[in-house]
Amino acid sequence: MSSKKKGNKKSTHRKTGSSGKIVDSDELVNDPFYASPLYDFLAPFRPAGSQWMTHYVIIIFALIIRLAIGLGPYSGMNTPPMFGDFEAQRHWMEITQHLPLSEWYWFDLQYWGLDYPPLTAYHSYLLGRIGTFVFPDWFKLNDSRGYETDGIKTFMRLTVVLSDIIFYIPAVIYFTKWIGRHRNQSPVSQYIAAAAILFQPCLLLIDHGHFQYNSVMLGLTIYTINNLLDGFYSMAAVCFVWSICFKQMSLYYAPIFFAYLLSKSLFFPRWFNIPRFTGIAIATVLAFISAFGPLYVFGGGIPTLLQSVHRIFPFARGIFEDKVANFWCVGNLFIKFKQLYTPEQLQLYSLVLTVAGFIPAFIMSILYPRKHLLPYALTTCAFSFYLFSFQVHEKTILVPLLPVTLLYTSNDRNVLSFICWIGNVSLFTLWPLLKKDNLCLQYTTCFIMYNWLLGNFSFVTPRFLPRFLTPGPPVSTTDKDYRRRSLLPNNILWKIIICCSYIGMLAIHLGEMFVQPPKQYPDLWVILNCVVGFGCFVLFWLWGYYKLFTLRNKNIQSL
Repeated sequence: MSSKKKGNKKSTHRKTGSSGKIVDSDELVNDPFYASPLYDFLAPFRPAGSQWMTHYVIIIFALIIRLAIGLGPYSGMNTPPMFGDFEAQRHWMEITQHLPLSEWYWFDLQYWGLDYPPLTAYHSYLLGRIGTFVFPDWFKLNDSRGYETDGIKTFMRLTVVLSDIIFYIPAVIYFTKWIGRHRNQSPVSQYIAAAAILFQPCLLLIDHGHFQYNSVMLGLTIYTINNLLDGFYSMAAVCFVWSICFKQMSLYYAPIFFAYLLSKSLFFPRWFNIPRFTGIAIATVLAFISAFGPLYVFGGGIPTLLQSVHRIFPFARGIFEDKVANFWCVGNLFIKFKQLYTPEQLQLYSLVLTVAGFIPAFIMSILYPRKHLLPYALTTCAFSFYLFSFQVHEKTILVPLLPVTLLYTSNDRNVLSFICWIGNVSLFTLWPLLKKDNLCLQYTTCFIMYNWLLGNFSFVTPRFLPRFLTPGPPVSTTDKDYRRRSLLPNNILWKIIICCSYIGMLAIHLGEMFVQPPKQYPDLWVILNCVVGFGCFVLFWLWGYYKLFTLRNKNIQSL
């Protein structure tokens, strides 16, 4: 059924979606998630009277998924004497409860000594106080080491969920709404983008499975971006400093935020905006004082400050520990870096490569401080750190993955194809860590569920899967708009690359299941995992730079 307005060459077609609702074809074309199960689930909330319920539905399901993952095992479960990250976080709550602040960064460094910035310590102190009030035995000094009961597990899991609710989820919802309004996206499209970000499996499996509090750091980073979008530059500086002061890995974003704020203060929209520059500088200093000031005033002064910095930056551990999908670990297969170079030399080489990797994004952020370029600039900069910097862990992929995931707000289906791909690759590189934590079921379930929700299995509809699993096209299987909703981008070369990467990942998983590695190469499958992940990350990093340079003259409404 179609209608044509007089004097207007453009006609508006109306089609019946898989939910049975009549929708405009123009809206279908503009909605990149159309024909996905996620779209079908949220389509009933399209009427204006129901839209207010949508974000509550998304949040409830996001919390249910987090709680379900939390029912499984965690890092170091039943593995004395050191246990794992779960015990590290519990131990920090223990020592911050019973020791004066001056001893926090000095106490028993051979066990799980505190090695994160002060805001993590204060966060541990606050949660530890709550836990001590509930059940004091959970955090008895020294006597509670390795404490593993259902009670402490439930409490610790709920503290991660609470941190998500306070820091991460509201920031994501606000970001998607802001972008949606400025790109004329429908409310349903905004909520779908929010769901795609909140259901991202890598963060869920690390924070709620493996066990960490990365959502606090990442949430503060999104609040930084939100403030930049609104033009609140001083508050953006405060949020980013607090993000760094919670976890030092947030420094991966520092060059871009510094360049953006500097450019907005000295060059755009007019030269030398001294009040703005002064406000940002004062806010930055005050934010650092709020984090490190208590260590100086109540913690013993300069020695405690220096000890905290020493603990935060563990150069003594070497260029890498575990096998990671970055340059140093993969390159070590061919060049034995640790044998050929001293730690000091490797620190210098790492610094040079990292700076060389992010300097184009840094310059672009100074010359083109535009809001729609922020995710691409942050992505390329963070990947430069991940690929080339010193002492990178598998979990650190969450840092470059954050701005990548924020690109789910894009209207470009090709961009979404790349985001889905690199999200799957990132999850694949976490497999050795998750396998060690006995989170195989959670890994597999999250991988299948997430790709299904986003419609990445629609390419086999309707021949191989039931209709309710992969919603079909609005009219027929030859519908061009529907066929554009694909797992792969339009470019044939990228299709080949992405298909080969998926085949490689599947082959590695199958090989690990059925083939024992040779004795001389016991870590064969882990190494292959790193090689495939590194190759994909480098290609995506280059693609990010391509987008950064080609979109510099676009506006936010056109993306």
